Amino acid sequence: MTILGAWLVFFATFGYLYSFGVFQDYYTRVLLSSHSPGKIAWIGSFQLMLPFFLGAVSGKLFDAGYFHALEISGGIIFTVSLFLSSLVKPQSYSQVFLSQGIGMGLGLGLSFVPTASIAVHHFKRRRALATGIALSGGAIGSVIFPISASHLIPSIGFAKAVRASAGIVLGCLVIGNCLMRTAYPTKNTDEKATKPDIVGFFSDPPYLWVNLGGLLANFGVFFPMVYMQLYAVQHHIDPNLAFYSIALLNGMGAFGRISANFLADKYGTFNLIVPFTFINAALIFSIFGVTSKGALIVFSIIFGLFSGAWLSLSVAGLASLARRPDEVGARTGIALAISSFGALGAAPSQGSLLTDAFLWHKAILFSGIMLGASGVCFMVTRTLIARERHTQKV
Repeated sequence: MTILGAWLVFFATFGYLYSFGVFQDYYTRVLLSSHSPGKIAWIGSFQLMLPFFLGAVSGKLFDAGYFHALEISGGIIFTVSLFLSSLVKPQSYSQVFLSQGIGMGLGLGLSFVPTASIAVHHFKRRRALATGIALSGGAIGSVIFPISASHLIPSIGFAKAVRASAGIVLGCLVIGNCLMRTAYPTKNTDEKATKPDIVGFFSDPPYLWVNLGGLLANFGVFFPMVYMQLYAVQHHIDPNLAFYSIALLNGMGAFGRISANFLADKYGTFNLIVPFTFINAALIFSIFGVTSKGALIVFSIIFGLFSGAWLSLSVAGLASLARRPDEVGARTGIALAISSFGALGAAPSQGSLLTDAFLWHKAILFSGIMLGASGVCFMVTRTLIARERHTQKV
């Protein structure tokens, strides 16, 4: 029941965040038409960055026993901010940025790490699979919300469409929070014995290498999710198919997250992260060959599968580096906070390389190289963990 609750939370929150492409299009053409697309993209980048950046705080509070306080406060902030975004005035960039960029990002920032880490309380042998199932909720949400928004905004207007989706979000968050339960271990009477050694995290070589790998990966892995629709239109591929290719990409991510984490329980999380990172890097380079409808569909299916798998495995991999159960949240949160700067700078960096002349080769090469470099970092991490634990299943 806890995993079902976590699935609903991810469906309503990350599923909505990954729908920003629809809002980017609407804001550029209508609501914020006096502002540049690059400036509008910062709303989505900031919204995506905050959940990772605040992971250091929410992770530590999760370890301290404040799971439900984080979930409830985060859900309230996220939902209220979403309702407020339906009241923004045309051309008011600051109102949109505050409600959608900061408000919704802050709300998810409080609940993301606790929701992603709750499987640790209930699962050991199937922990990675449980985490993958929970995270698949975000992938399904990122299919449902963009399609519904693209149909509702033209028919009933922006404000009513946002309020309708906010009602769905509120229902999912309430039910999800009612279903989730914690199972904190009995606290040791010696508080010092159970307090996570935050400083010690940064003297742990595998943890340092995985942080560097995560930072570099975030500069590249989100490129197709942000720019693939524009790339397809620029290359004269059917605009309707270009839109649905993003939905297909996100939908395949659900299968990737579940299947990869099922395999991770059998063969080791980092044994899969390493090859999957290099596969995603190769797929970024393969965008050069996407020049037809068939190629776009095939790319969306394959990249959605492997990128979804990578995102889910990375969260499970961070949790596996914890030395004790009471430091899972802190380790995961700090690592996500560091990698958040990659999520924040990815779209603007790629956009600056793209320029108004649409120099796609620069943006594609940058993203692919960043992912390839992150694969090297994860390879080093895997080698160090295998040597430390005296096993090849890591």
